[in-house]
Amino acid sequence: MPVLGLPRTVWWLVLARAINRLGAFSLGFLTVLITTGFGADTVTAGLISAAFGLATIPSRLLGGVLADRFGRRRTIVAGLAGCALAQAGIAVSGSVAMVAAFAVLLGLVFEIYEPPSQAMIADAVRPERRAQAFSLFNTALAVGGMGAGLIAAGLGRWDLRWLFVVDAVTCLACAVVIHLVLPADSPARRSSTPAKVAGAVTRAGAVWRDRSLLVLLVSGTFFALIYMQVVMALPLALTRRGLEAADAGLLSALSAVVMVLCQPLLRRTAALSHHAAMACGYLLLAAGLAGYAVADGLPGHLAATVVWSVGDVLMFGRSYALVADIAPEHSRGRYLSVFGTSWGIATVVAPLCSTQLLDRAGPVGLWSGLAFTCLLLAVAQLTVIRPVLGRSAAGAVPAPVARSPER
Repeated sequence: MPVLGLPRTVWWLVLARAINRLGAFSLGFLTVLITTGFGADTVTAGLISAAFGLATIPSRLLGGVLADRFGRRRTIVAGLAGCALAQAGIAVSGSVAMVAAFAVLLGLVFEIYEPPSQAMIADAVRPERRAQAFSLFNTALAVGGMGAGLIAAGLGRWDLRWLFVVDAVTCLACAVVIHLVLPADSPARRSSTPAKVAGAVTRAGAVWRDRSLLVLLVSGTFFALIYMQVVMALPLALTRRGLEAADAGLLSALSAVVMVLCQPLLRRTAALSHHAAMACGYLLLAAGLAGYAVADGLPGHLAATVVWSVGDVLMFGRSYALVADIAPEHSRGRYLSVFGTSWGIATVVAPLCSTQLLDRAGPVGLWSGLAFTCLLLAVAQLTVIRPVLGRSAAGAVPAPVARSPER
């Protein structure tokens, strides 16, 4: 039975993601474990963390391929089980080399969960409700992150290895929940008429040549880069303003609360097209980041966080809904995984960009530059992305000839 207009499958996925994120607090302590637990230098710790980040990119692509070939639920369970194995391996490692090996393994399985989860949401939800479902999925990540910080604050006072043990247990718990409550992968969906299957396979093989997807990937990478720079640069920028770096945790918690409270906004803006809503989201992001640029105290940063968080609510769900809309049914996992590589790219690039901007232009230059980029993306959404997707949709109209034998 649907809850608030969304199928139970979506709510189970949201709950599982929140639980998984609740346990994914150990990653922030990986470099600390390497330096304090094994006596390695910070350069070595940084290289291992970077290797983990790079490994997440093929991980997400692998998740898309597995989701389309072997089923959504199987892939989710396999990815979570792999994360548990890698986390447990880090916990019992006896050398830096073992930690590095398991860290890379963790990166290779870390994002497998995402594409099949997103594809399952797209499969279960009507197109007009996908933006709400994807936004709720993103909100679960933020809410889980709030609890993750509290758990890390408690367990982190003991042996840091326990963080990875608890994370492994959490991943296994999520895998069990997913296996028990989500619908089984149905081979019936994959055994449609030969013409339809052939068309889907052909399209899936050309996923990297789909101009609409590549345009969305470029814009999504810019958005992810902005978002990750906010996450990574905020503590440093606060200290430059004479505030406490720990205040970034307060701002992060506020952002999560705003995202939860603003979920009804998605239903009220459902009449807007994806492009119009995303342009509004970019404008709110620009306003919030500009607020960071002029804020000189904690109240100003709190107000700016509220503004950009509302923009994030409008942005995130719509962007994934656009990808799900252009993807062939049997290739949604691949399309969503390709689009999701934007976050892997941003995770690698954002620390380099944010630190350079802070050193050269200070907090004002950093936040002003990001705000200006958001304005450019708002314009591009309406003047470039919408026309490209519109032309692609118009050109695809004659294609469904293969569906006529079914009807």
